[in-house]
Formats: sequence, C-alpha cells, structure tokens
Amino acid sequence: MIKEVAANRQAYHNYEIIEKFEAGMVLTGTEIKSARDGRINLKDAYGLVKNGEIWLLNCHISPYSHGNYANHEPLRTRKLLMHHSEIRKLIGRTTERGLTLVPLRVYLKAGRLKCELALAKGRKLHDKREASRQKTIDKETRQALSERK
Repeated sequence: MIKEVAANRQAYHNYEIIEKFEAGMVLTGTEIKSARDGRINLKDAYGLVKNGEIWLLNCHISPYSHGNYANHEPLRTRKLLMHHSEIRKLIGRTTERGLTLVPLRVYLKAGRLKCELALAKGRKLHDKREASRQKTIDKETRQALSERK
C-alpha cells in the first residue's frame, strides 16, 4: 500500500519531466516520525549527484513535536538510495545535457519512505504560458464533449 506524504505540484509547472525514478531515503529516527505525520516540504528541494551518490538538498522535514535534544536538523542534506546502474545513468544525463533532478513526491511504501525523483529540464516563461494555455484548451474541450452526451 502506498500513502503519499508530500507532493511537489510546482515541479510540473516549472519543469518538463523527462524520466522518473524511485529512490529510498536515509533518515534518522525523528525524521521518519515527522514524515509520517506529513510534515515535509519539497518546494525548493533538488537532487545532486556527488561522488557516485545521490543527495537530496533543501528538503524541509519539520522537527518532531515530541522530540528531545536529539531532534534532527530540518534542512539537512539527505542521502538517497538507488541502484548503481541508475546512478551512473543519472550522472551522465545531468552533466552532459544540463538536466536537473527534481523530487516530485515523497510516499510511504511498505513502511519505507521513498522519494520519486524526476530528470527534468527547466521551462522558460513563454513555455509555461504555452503549457497553461494548452491545458485550458484541453479542459474546455473535455467539458464541451461531456455536455454533448
């Protein structure tokens, strides 16, 4: 069973999604408790490939409310777990083409916290407007077709 904890809806607006990957997250005790409460913010988060490992930066996990002196740092850099072949693929694509790793959502899968990463290309302002315009046209077309039935 999959329970979505957090989603980055802005990513679909700001980036053109090319390919998606699933990665596990290395967390401390209070981070997983806070994440299960849904206290994660992915707004400014991004992935970074460094020394053959993938890291998640700027992902805000709020401190656990019942935590003590051992509570975690909210914006700490977190390691992501992926197969070595997938990491090599990401290394080539992010350095060669200038693509970005963007977290789309964080969810619980079989008791483990997973992060869905996307290989994405940034959109320019005119591309965002065009995508918004096309979305509106598609929505109006669907409404017109449903009214005819």
